[in-house]
Amino acid sequence: MHLQESGEMYLETILILSKKTGDVRSIDIVEYMGYSKPSVSRAVGILKNGGYITVDKNGYITLTHVGRELAEKIYERHNVLTSFLKSIGVDEETASEDACKMEHVISDKTFEALKSFLSK
Repeated sequence: MHLQESGEMYLETILILSKKTGDVRSIDIVEYMGYSKPSVSRAVGILKNGGYITVDKNGYITLTHVGRELAEKIYERHNVLTSFLKSIGVDEETASEDACKMEHVISDKTFEALKSFLSK
C-alpha cells in the first residue's frame, strides 16, 4: 500500500517524537502537528490498518519495521533537502517548509543524485 503525503507526514512526526521522548501517543501528534483529535485518530487508524504502526492498550504508538523504514526515508529527505536549500541561501524556516513539500514528490533517482552531488 502506498501512503499519501499526509500519511508520510504522520510517520515522520511519530519518528521525530519517538526520538525526542521515546513514548508517542495520539495527543502528542495533535500537539506537534496542530491537527484536530479526530483527524489524528483517523490517520492513526489508517496507519495501523496499513501495518505501519502498532498501538498498545495504553495508546502508545510504535512504528513497525516497515513504518520505521518509510519514516526514516522521509526524515532523511527532509534533512538533506533542508540543508541543500540553506546552502544555496534560503533561510532556515523557508528551507524547512519547502523541503517538507519536496520530500514527498522527489523521485528516488533525483534524491540519490542530489545526495551524491552534495557529498562531493
